[in-house]
Amino acid sequence: MPENQSIRVSVDAVVFGYTSREGLSVLLIKRNIPPFRHAWALPGGLVHNEESLEEAVTRELQEETGVSIRYLEQLYTFGQPDRDPRNRVVSVAYFGLVRPDAFRLQAATDASEAAWFPMKSLPALAFDHATIVATALERLRGKLTYAPVGFELLDKTFPFSELEKLYQTVLDRPIDRRNFKKKILKLGLLEKTSEKQRHEGSGRPGDLYRFHAERYQALQHQGFTFEI
Repeated sequence: MPENQSIRVSVDAVVFGYTSREGLSVLLIKRNIPPFRHAWALPGGLVHNEESLEEAVTRELQEETGVSIRYLEQLYTFGQPDRDPRNRVVSVAYFGLVRPDAFRLQAATDASEAAWFPMKSLPALAFDHATIVATALERLRGKLTYAPVGFELLDKTFPFSELEKLYQTVLDRPIDRRNFKKKILKLGLLEKTSEKQRHEGSGRPGDLYRFHAERYQALQHQGFTFEI
């Protein structure tokens, strides 16, 4: 018996932002069309017939927010039958982590506004986007155990305390600072520079470090686990 199938494919982008001052945030758009008109949602939309999934998510993100990200990682496929009240839509979600101050937001097409929201105070989200964000956050935290996620969010040289703060913010819990530093340095992911941290007041200025990209590439090839 022929199958009467009518399913559309869409993409959604979970873009996390991070700064030392503001912490972890999520890029959202205010929808300009029904359903959920005027509600906040993730950037995304239907995949065009001639597009790959990666092309579609890049286009939607650029159109709705003005943000262009070099790499987004595929997260998960969300396909509950009732996730979109209009028709059956299967969404392939992607996620990435960036510095918000690297972009100038500009909403267009289906979005009337684009804005960064702190992770701990997100508004009510359209569709099943709250579930998508929660899934992306869990993946991001998991990646911290095997990849130096977010190193590119730090300055070219940085005090070790900034790396600790990044990990604590994403994980949303304290870490054992002594063991954390010992493990990171043992992996050889950082190089100590001759520079010192600018320091106001009394006390000895701290060392500044930089990311050892070549060492990380070697560890990626070999595989490694980093327990925090």
